[in-house]
Amino acid sequence: MHLLFATSIVPDGALASGYEIANAAIIAALRRAGARVTVIGFTWPGEPAADPENTIVLGAVDVRTESASPLQKLAWVARAVLSGLTFASVKLRVVSDAEVRAAVERAGPFDGYVLNSVQFAGAFEKLFGDRPSIFVAHNVEHRSAQENAAAAGSAFQRLLFRREARLLETMEERLCRRARFVFTLAGEDRAALGVATDDRSVVLPLVTRADAPAGTGQRRRIECDAALIGTWTWQPNRIGLDWFLDKVVPHLRRDFRIRIAGGMPSGITSTHPGVEFVGRVPDAQAFVRTGAVIPLISTAGSGVQLKTIETFELGLPSVATSRSLRGIDHRPDNCVVTDDPVVFAAALEVAASAVRDVDGGAFHRRQVKALDAAIRLGMNKLGPVRQEVFA
Repeated sequence: MHLLFATSIVPDGALASGYEIANAAIIAALRRAGARVTVIGFTWPGEPAADPENTIVLGAVDVRTESASPLQKLAWVARAVLSGLTFASVKLRVVSDAEVRAAVERAGPFDGYVLNSVQFAGAFEKLFGDRPSIFVAHNVEHRSAQENAAAAGSAFQRLLFRREARLLETMEERLCRRARFVFTLAGEDRAALGVATDDRSVVLPLVTRADAPAGTGQRRRIECDAALIGTWTWQPNRIGLDWFLDKVVPHLRRDFRIRIAGGMPSGITSTHPGVEFVGRVPDAQAFVRTGAVIPLISTAGSGVQLKTIETFELGLPSVATSRSLRGIDHRPDNCVVTDDPVVFAAALEVAASAVRDVDGGAFHRRQVKALDAAIRLGMNKLGPVRQEVFA
């Protein structure tokens, strides 16, 4: 079976975001199930595709809102309003339908599409009705847009997010209805998308790496009490960080050391003397391993939290909100779950004072086995799986 994996940004091997980590895991699982997978989409500027022989590149785009100029943001808004597309999808309309169709035809004979999230599928929606498809819902995007609107700092932002939510809800309904099968990354997303039956969807348990990390459960060098890393410019992550800094951190003792890595939007501060913003780090895994405990602080959004999965794979102690565990059926016994900020702070102090790592290999193996079973179920909905022969 030959599948065309249609996505906004093709893998470049960097795995710099949760979206890219999820894509790598899904593509690898499709190939383990016997499919030939050709990826089509855009690259980041200056970043070549990691697997050029099996990738069709439509061009290079930078879709990051936080690094765009005010003029570029205004242009995106104007084009979105004039075209009726979402803000996220209009960023990808740098090539025409005809150019995308020609690129699809260059892929050669194939059996179906894997439409990876709403951004690319929404930008070129009319092109993907000629073959059966699987839709991969990384999140319930319209719910995230509604939450972003509620947390927006200005009336203009609220208006834009409400528009996104309205368009995304309609688009997600269409993509799910047309798909032979839907993959979600969290169980509650199935109901939110209207596909909560076993003949319509399944949850994909994800992993953040091909193999279980070596050395989990072994002694490590602790440099701070708590370590957090994330793309904080993404609004759902920003909402969780604001909750942590405003509601949890004030209840921590003054000498509790917290290091926060990753791209940081303007306006993020903390009066707690132990909080340190360290910016981007060269090795995310090495960084989180320096923390005695990992706070998992999601309070908004949908889909799965890849940082939670990585923490469990590494066997690190953690304190998690209930939203941080969506899409995960099993948690290790060194993870404490609470949504109460005072209890959360107390649990962090206890975990940091008695570092208790576990072997994360068992969690990784369980996830891979469940992921492969879910992928096979979805592929069977497209038709008989023809095993591809690779040279």
